[in-house]
Amino acid sequence: MQDKHLFEYAVIRVVPRVEREEFVNVGVILYCRGLGFLHTIFDLNEDRLKAFCKDLDMEELKERLQAFERICKGRSEGGPIGQLSIAERFRWLTAARSTVVQTSAVHPGLCTNAEEMLQHLHNQLVL
Repeated sequence: MQDKHLFEYAVIRVVPRVEREEFVNVGVILYCRGLGFLHTIFDLNEDRLKAFCKDLDMEELKERLQAFERICKGRSEGGPIGQLSIAERFRWLTAARSTVVQTSAVHPGLCTNAEEMLQHLHNQLVL
């Protein structure tokens, strides 16, 4: 029997007008301490996003989401935040903020394979 590991995840959202509190889910970030796993996956459906907010700067949005990826990977590409421990990077990425890219509340679960769970959550919550 495979061991189950506690994981935490948050949904990554695009919130073009923070004051309206309307959003579109575009990705998921998943952290599993037991497996040393911190990854994000996102999908930008440009037609859907442009219908939601015609003035959205897609290049800036892509850059912000790619910053999530770099921070998850750690190392020097992630800048000063990328140098933090894996748990600190997850907490920093999922901290509450009032910007165009936000995350949902953090939710826990159990998994045997963090990569498969990340893909499952992405399929279920974003696609």
